[in-house]
Amino acid sequence: MFHIVVTIKQVPDTKIIKMNPKTNTMDRASAPAILNPYDAHAVQEAVRLKEQYGGIVSVVTMGPPQAVKAVQKCLEIGADEGYMISDRAFAGADTLATSYALTQAIRKISKIHPVDLVITGKMSIDGDTGQVGPGIARRLDIPQLTSVNKIEEVNLKEGYAIVHRKIEDGYEEVYSKLPCLMAVEKEINEVPYSKLPDMIRAARYTPQIWSVKDLDDVDVKQLGMKGSPTIVSKVWAPAQSDGAVKFEGNLQSQVNQLMNILSEKKELFVK
Repeated sequence: MFHIVVTIKQVPDTKIIKMNPKTNTMDRASAPAILNPYDAHAVQEAVRLKEQYGGIVSVVTMGPPQAVKAVQKCLEIGADEGYMISDRAFAGADTLATSYALTQAIRKISKIHPVDLVITGKMSIDGDTGQVGPGIARRLDIPQLTSVNKIEEVNLKEGYAIVHRKIEDGYEEVYSKLPCLMAVEKEINEVPYSKLPDMIRAARYTPQIWSVKDLDDVDVKQLGMKGSPTIVSKVWAPAQSDGAVKFEGNLQSQVNQLMNILSEKKELFVK
């Protein structure tokens, strides 16, 4: 049975979120939590492959209890099963610790159904690193195909896949053995409106939730803040521009106004 696992993340809507001026951190309460847009396209592509080749699609995430909603959203798109690892021990994880935790979860899932393909979004919109997918591939010791904007073929009988990878001036066609990991771009597909039966099933669905104790052979030193060598010393919002100045009057008057402003700023000296 063809089994695809998609890693997902619940993120704040960055179109709305604000920065806390006192703490210089994101005010996550200022914006609703959503399924990471890149991950939505990853789930949709997994569902497309399932419809083409058969099999099942599982999604897995790491997060607090409310991240269940992100898993349910994936069920709306068409995923079959959902798994979540949730424990205080995972808190504060950077991309290295996150990739380790998700790898351990995927290994546990593979004992239920062997995994043939892992798909991730290119990146998360709240982190913008693109490091978790490659980190998982490295830990699983499988090929990684990043910036995938088209899956040309998946040959389950012979155990390979052919994809198009987005590059600066076009794309390259890449062959890879299965299992492998694909990190996909947004343009790989369009996420349609969910079907009513999928929405009803998703609303009633409760994913399998695992704590650290439920995972096998976990090194707790590689989890959460303990396993995160990355240190964020400061985060701040960029300074807002004062806006444009509109000059009134005839041409000579406008030139005089401009020269006065530049002289006051001492950025240009005129004899």
